[in-house]
Amino acid sequence: MTRRDMLKGLGGATAVAGFPTIIPARVLGQEAPSKTVQIGQIGYGRIASYMDVPAILACKGARYVAVADFDKERAQWGKERIEAHYAKQGVPGEITAVHDYRELIARKDIDAVAISTPDHWHSQPGVEAAFAGKHVYLQKPTSLTIDEGRLLSDAVRANKRTFLLGSQQRSSEQFHRACELVRNGRLGKVTRIEIGLPGDPAGGRTEKMPVPEQFNYEAWLGSTPEVYYTEDRVHKNHDRKLTSRPGWLRCEQFGAGMITGWGAHHLDIAHWGMGWETSGPKFIQDKGTHFNKFYKDKDGKDVLGLWDVHGEYDVEMTYADGTLMRVWDKFPNGIRFIGEKGWIFVSRGATKTTASDPVAPGKPLKALDASDPALLEGDAGPIKLYKHRGNHHQNWIDHILKGDEDTLVPVETAHRSCSACLLAHIGMKLKRRLEWDPVKERFVNDDEANAMLRREERAPYGTRRAYERMSGKRS
Repeated sequence: MTRRDMLKGLGGATAVAGFPTIIPARVLGQEAPSKTVQIGQIGYGRIASYMDVPAILACKGARYVAVADFDKERAQWGKERIEAHYAKQGVPGEITAVHDYRELIARKDIDAVAISTPDHWHSQPGVEAAFAGKHVYLQKPTSLTIDEGRLLSDAVRANKRTFLLGSQQRSSEQFHRACELVRNGRLGKVTRIEIGLPGDPAGGRTEKMPVPEQFNYEAWLGSTPEVYYTEDRVHKNHDRKLTSRPGWLRCEQFGAGMITGWGAHHLDIAHWGMGWETSGPKFIQDKGTHFNKFYKDKDGKDVLGLWDVHGEYDVEMTYADGTLMRVWDKFPNGIRFIGEKGWIFVSRGATKTTASDPVAPGKPLKALDASDPALLEGDAGPIKLYKHRGNHHQNWIDHILKGDEDTLVPVETAHRSCSACLLAHIGMKLKRRLEWDPVKERFVNDDEANAMLRREERAPYGTRRAYERMSGKRS
């Protein structure tokens, strides 16, 4: 297959003119190809800048060769950042900057891609990369819809690609310890799980603005509906520091708000501790969720804003064994497992992944706490959970080099934790008791709820289109 054929197959449309010629990455120093994973970075924004790119640059056996972003400035910033890092190490070589990620996926010299895009651009490049033979590191949440997540999991597993989700809490000592204690019955039977997540404010300017010259806004919208450009819908223009939380995080067109933003982390830990990694809840019930619409201006008047994700929220989910999980913005930010013998609470403590991470008011939370300190002592028991410490991204590189697909957070596990978040979001919307079949991945006797498992995709974009095009199967 030629590069032209690959681009046609990936995009179903003519590639954008003016892209630089693809230059094969150099094999540098003593790093033989068999010992180096050559990586393309898809998306260079806040999370890539502060989390994914620094972490991958620190990985042994990894080498960046290219970066892509629909914003030309950001692609250039990523290129300069990576080249500067290698220059300090005395490693020569040029990083290719492109503005269409399909260029990266089509390159034969790229083994793997790291996807650090907005939520609505997670699953499609993941599917395309898997079918193109690339290994995939994906920022959470896995997908915008449960339908997308299922297609991504199927694509990655069918193509036997090594996948890791950016659920980095699993690489932290306290989360592993808490889950291992719970899994070994330290609390007796767990009857309840309380999960606290931060919220998002209302707001966002609504005035129409001209699209910045360096930004391919039409492509950035992807499979979501076409809407006019305004900065608070996307990200701050020309903000090289990349520290502020972008507006798309607070728009339901591109995500579900904090229920997936932080929920993908905390529900993943709950699933890990309870052994629910390939399952999901049975019942979902909203207990009181408010979706942002209006905010008060400087004069105290109510103003209709742009951002529309949930603000205050409270939702309960019951799993097959009868365990109740309550997700409520009034709980401390973390996960509390409650059982017959007491409780264990686990959180990030005072640690922040990025400068703009929300911090709970009051005293800093303990990273690991319990109703009785003795619950945290001694050997956890015979059940030993997968243990990885330190740089989360190194787990991905190590498994690629070993030819092993079963990482710390494999794709089906990632899909199921994201699904639980999205089920909670559907419950918030419908505000009635819903019954879910985690085997069939369908609601029981509820056509309205089942219609919310997928969204219409704006042509020519979409995970479903990509999957069908590259697999030859109807989804």
